[in-house]
Amino acid sequence: MNKTEFIAALARHGEMSKVDAEKYFQVFRHTLETELPAAGKITFPGFCTFEIVDKPARKARNPATGQEIEVPAKKSIKFKAGKEFAGKVNY
Repeated sequence: MNKTEFIAALARHGEMSKVDAEKYFQVFRHTLETELPAAGKITFPGFCTFEIVDKPARKARNPATGQEIEVPAKKSIKFKAGKEFAGKVNY
């Protein structure tokens, strides 16, 4: 499912227009993007958790040349499905 299909499903399940569903989706996304860096972790009990994790610097190898390169440290987003949500997928 792509974003357009998801918006259509959200509109159908929420009994709203696709335009309104797109607005709700954009507000949800914007809220996650702005609040997660400050909070570090956002949890929706039973559904999911978004968490910022630190990835340490590491050495890697360029597969074309075999040359070793340094990959800098970075922050990454970890997503973990909640028990109820995972149960719905694994019915």
